[in-house]
Order: sequence, then C-alpha cells, then structure tokens
Amino acid sequence: MPSNQMLVSQRIVQVCLFLVGAICILGGTLQMYLGEPDVSPRLDNVHRFMAGVYFSSGLINFWAASTIRKQDTLVYLLAFGVLMAGIGRLISISKVGLPEPAGLWLGYLIPELCIPVIIAVAHTITSRRLKAGT
Repeated sequence: MPSNQMLVSQRIVQVCLFLVGAICILGGTLQMYLGEPDVSPRLDNVHRFMAGVYFSSGLINFWAASTIRKQDTLVYLLAFGVLMAGIGRLISISKVGLPEPAGLWLGYLIPELCIPVIIAVAHTITSRRLKAGT
C-alpha cells in the first residue's frame, strides 16, 4: 500500500473520531453556556465542570483523528471514554428513568454504545493490516 493511501478501516476510525469530536465540542459548549439552572448551585457547578471535560475530550478526538496514522492506544482509550459515557447514561435510565422526549435520549444512547465498538473493531483491523504490511 502506498504511504499516502489510507486504509478504509483507518478512514472509518478517523470519521468516527471527527464525529465524536464535533459532538463533544458542540455539546460541551452548549452545556457550559446553559448549565443546569434548575438544580442547586453545587450541581450546576459540577455540570459545567463536566461540560469542560466534555469539550476538551472533543479537542482530543479531533487531534487524534487529524493524526490518525500516528495513533494506536489513544484510539482505544477515546472509544472507551465514549462507551463509558453510554454506560453512565444506561445507569441513569435504569435508576431514574428515560427522560422526555424518549427518542432524543435514545438517539444519544445508541451511538454512544455503537460507535466505540466500530472504532475498536476498525482500529484493530487497521493495526493488523499495517503490521502485516498490506
């Protein structure tokens, strides 16, 4: 494979990381701005703090996607972070119920559980092919 050509599996990982990055940056910015005004100041503070973490993880995803040919373990760690976010959402749903509108929240949950698997599988395929030299 020519050095300037990217494997399809590598492009899949890159696109997924850009998608996650965009979601994190937009979501983090929105949540930082909106906060959570219907709760105590303590919970609003924690909410905005986590919005900053969410935003910054978006920047890391963008950087990893931009430098995808140099990335290895970081890709798995980023996928794991998205999966853990989805698991956190699942725990919330099991403890306090599904927020309304249900379709919106399921629309968040399903990609949070699927995209990390796609990233991990595609990145594993990329790693194996690059080690094999094909």
